[in-house]
Amino acid sequence: MTEETLRKLKILAESAKYDVSCSSSGTVRRGRKGDGVGNTVGGVGICHSFADDGRCISLLKVMLTNVCMYDCAYCINRRSNDIPRATLSVTELVGITMEFYRRNYIEGLFLSSGVVRNPDYTMERLVRVAQDLRTIHRFNGYIHLKSIPGASQELVNLAGRFADRMSVNIEIPDEGSLKYLAPEKDFKSVYEPMGYIRQGVLENKEDRKRLRHVPRFVPAGQSTQMIVGASPERDRDILRLSSALYATPTMRRVYYSGYVPVNTYDERLPMLKQPPLVRENRLYQADWLMRFYHFTADEIAGDSHPDLELEIDPKLSWALRHPEAFPVDVNRADYEMILRIPGVGVKSATLIVNARRFRRLTSDHLRKIGVVMKRARYFITCGELESACVADVSPEYVRRQLTEPPRKAPKGDNSLQMTLDFGE
Repeated sequence: MTEETLRKLKILAESAKYDVSCSSSGTVRRGRKGDGVGNTVGGVGICHSFADDGRCISLLKVMLTNVCMYDCAYCINRRSNDIPRATLSVTELVGITMEFYRRNYIEGLFLSSGVVRNPDYTMERLVRVAQDLRTIHRFNGYIHLKSIPGASQELVNLAGRFADRMSVNIEIPDEGSLKYLAPEKDFKSVYEPMGYIRQGVLENKEDRKRLRHVPRFVPAGQSTQMIVGASPERDRDILRLSSALYATPTMRRVYYSGYVPVNTYDERLPMLKQPPLVRENRLYQADWLMRFYHFTADEIAGDSHPDLELEIDPKLSWALRHPEAFPVDVNRADYEMILRIPGVGVKSATLIVNARRFRRLTSDHLRKIGVVMKRARYFITCGELESACVADVSPEYVRRQLTEPPRKAPKGDNSLQMTLDFGE
């Protein structure tokens, strides 16, 4: 690698760090002896994070170029910013990916780009990178491509033949706010490529039922990202949009990115001292409840409570707002209701349902199963449990018990220490 290529790679890797929608699951590309380089096995997540089995996975996360024709208020790569600019050629990026892969630096590629000239011109170059990796270098590793908003259906369909996952970022949850912060964008340019990807996946699924050998189309589905805190939308609006996206058959993940104030000079943006990371975390927890715990968006954040509580997690917040639903008898309640008990996860709920077929469960059994009894004891009954239920005391009392930090004895106070009397 030349010094000039290394310089461009550093600039473009730095420009790509704000896009968090770079993990994947559900794809398998197995290498065969003498045919192809590498493989993606087991459908594990691939990003600078941790996979489902605990392994740390890495990938080359880079932009093709950070030159952009758009002037979005929240983006570091907006055309009016005076920042170092760089562009990698298709040949350079393909060569870097293969060299990094052979040296075991990465397990795949996450590729995005600023928009140059027009969406189709940029999308065509992204497709060429994936196509050269697959057809010329026989690369079987993971490829995640960002679809450019406004790209044509033909290019999106071609990209889907070579990519494992594709994504189109919504960025701002409300179209009015998007037009205010990014006047050159609209929801139509975002949702059209999403529709092309969804249509291609469904058509490919039908073709695979009828034909024996059909190349897979975006086998890991698609994802998207929303920026949190750059516009005035409430958590209720964000979760309703996420719920609608998850209702489509190909949307795998919605990512939430706390707004990072990179363009503080723009008066359209809020003046934040730091990104709203706690709110971002609560949105991810709420997203998890919708995906795995059978909660609806309005149950988590509705018209009467449009924003998530930052002090407690969304599941505990729902339980404290509905004391009439408790206590839950863990030996009799159905699986869906057990999932709603604070301190009980999906794995614990499954183990409870299976274990109670053989004996009546006690609090000791629940602890061994993995239930967090510090939380769950206020919301369950299992025969011998002595803790008062939230319905017997008050939600405010339970909230204090679960949120107040434990009191520490002052220095020099030995009243809490155990004393032993050994006599004379």
